[in-house]
Amino acid sequence: MRHLCLLLLLCCSISCTYTAKITDGATAVDRKQYDVAVPMLEREYKKAKTRKAKGEIALNLGKSYVETSNDEAAIEWYQKAYDNNAGPEALREKAAALKRLERYDEAIQVYTDAGFEIGSKYEFRKDISGAELAQKWLAEEAEGKEREFTVAPAGFNSRQADYAPVPFEERLVFTSDRAAAAGEEKFNWTGRGFTDLFVTDLEGSSSVDAFDSRVNTPDHEGTPAFSADGQEMIFTRCSSPGKREDAYCGLYRSERVGEGWGPASLLSFVRPGANYMHPALSEDGQQLFFSALLEDGWGGYDIYLSNRQEDGSWSDPILMNRAINTQGNEQFPTLDADTLYFSSDGLEGMGGLDIFRTWPTNNGRYAAPKNLKMPVNSGADDFAFSVVRRQGSGLDHTTTGYFSSNRPGGEGSDDIYMYTKKVLPPPPPDPTPVVYKNILDVTVVEKIYEDPTDNSSRILGVKPVPNATIIASIGDQSRTVNTDEEGRLSLVLVDDQNYQFRAERDEYLADEGSFSSRNLPKDPEAPEQRYELELELDKIFRNQEIVLKNIYYDYNESFIRADAQPTLNNLTTILERNPTIRIEMGSHTDCRGKPGYNQELSQARAQAAVDYLVEQGVDRARLEAKGYGEESPIESCICERCTEDQHQRNRRTTFRILE
Repeated sequence: MRHLCLLLLLCCSISCTYTAKITDGATAVDRKQYDVAVPMLEREYKKAKTRKAKGEIALNLGKSYVETSNDEAAIEWYQKAYDNNAGPEALREKAAALKRLERYDEAIQVYTDAGFEIGSKYEFRKDISGAELAQKWLAEEAEGKEREFTVAPAGFNSRQADYAPVPFEERLVFTSDRAAAAGEEKFNWTGRGFTDLFVTDLEGSSSVDAFDSRVNTPDHEGTPAFSADGQEMIFTRCSSPGKREDAYCGLYRSERVGEGWGPASLLSFVRPGANYMHPALSEDGQQLFFSALLEDGWGGYDIYLSNRQEDGSWSDPILMNRAINTQGNEQFPTLDADTLYFSSDGLEGMGGLDIFRTWPTNNGRYAAPKNLKMPVNSGADDFAFSVVRRQGSGLDHTTTGYFSSNRPGGEGSDDIYMYTKKVLPPPPPDPTPVVYKNILDVTVVEKIYEDPTDNSSRILGVKPVPNATIIASIGDQSRTVNTDEEGRLSLVLVDDQNYQFRAERDEYLADEGSFSSRNLPKDPEAPEQRYELELELDKIFRNQEIVLKNIYYDYNESFIRADAQPTLNNLTTILERNPTIRIEMGSHTDCRGKPGYNQELSQARAQAAVDYLVEQGVDRARLEAKGYGEESPIESCICERCTEDQHQRNRRTTFRILE
């Protein structure tokens, strides 16, 4: 499911170009065409003449096999990559694949080796603790303790991807890229078709039909949510606005028309250039939960909530709190009455996405998320939990439903599993008084560069910064403290407060972060909760060029395009946080065109970037503009033989911190 659901229904924060011609494996990987990449890379590996080339190709092969759901092959290629000097990244990815296959002892050892190699045990601490927790749960399973859940694969799985089943009337609607999906174009990420909605009976028989043809299109459709009366459907559709343009996922609404469905319209709060997916409607139809990758999130995909307005429209999304959302990915929310199920790879789990549940408590907060453990969760990605029916009462009560997983042994890349849940006898009451405590660990970290003297060298991970200064603020009150030798500051949180943090150290750029303790859980079953916040300090490399990504100009033009503004806005934030530094904005052209013209054009572009920063409030005295023309390429190719990608890398905008 890493290929199709973790990012999900595709493209996510990255572009998917469907029509570009691919001539080599590295380009195929860069453009997310992993199924296309595999045979190309295997041929290239056999022909490679240096260890460096073999290592790079093997690393791409490992990634391609992960994204096409073959972790066993990925492990082999990541080991080959490491053996050919690909570095600790190969170990990191090998360990993650081992963890997904539940080979936890091996995963822990490889994570340990990777931490030793980069000089930071901090980097892999959560990966190791999750593997150790999974080992504990596996040991409990081996003891033969009574299980709450029993699971079995559904009878309608195909050799393709099948996932996210939801009950609708007396049927089950799910998402699949099986051969019967609409459209004839192949999706080069997976080598299969685009996803559509399909329907089967609630018992999960092998009989499957395509959902309404007015909903299914040649684009990606999936993960629907239905209103209780069956008259409204909200679903995910991922499409590109034009040929060779980035595809993004949005939430669409359709109304029932007779036995079919009417035209779908995009929900009003969906912004262009962002990804929204996995809708879930409350029983009364007044709340919509969904997953999105937005700038205001806590990191990765987060769960949001929107309320229905009096006119039937939906309110602006509300980011759910840090009890649920993490710096990882939270996806696939589903509802059973007031119980919220969702999947996360940021909360402690067995590997990949694990399924958790939470519910509103008497004090209006949500309970601390509970991991559903084995056999629902596994080392792989487990997601999209749904409840279909209940029977009996008391200890004879059972619940049946479905969830999705890409665990080994299934029919396809993602499969649907049926579960039965029974009620276990409650544990004896604990007479100990409950004391609630929420603790925040703020850790100051810095990047580990492959070459410690070069900020353009490969980043291997992060490590703690000891004895850094943290300024912690609540409203108008603040205090200044130093981190310990582990780069950490731990504090007990006060309820319903917004915390602001600023981290500083000499010869580093300061960083800032925030944390809200509003509505954190007070759960008698888990009275003490720990949260984490990382503040990352960038070491100052004076007079070294830093390339700004996503700064593009129209042909022969120098004005700042709208798609360049977010990058320059981030640079504005850095300058605001570090008011004593001065920078040079540099602009470079490629080698095509006359040198004099290129010099003038690059100077105009650098000046346009400076003017934009001044418009954002940066003091002009802190800024210099310098056009380099074509005199400082980073790709040393003969101009007539440079590829378009090489020309693009030479055509760059940079900044450097001045003495």
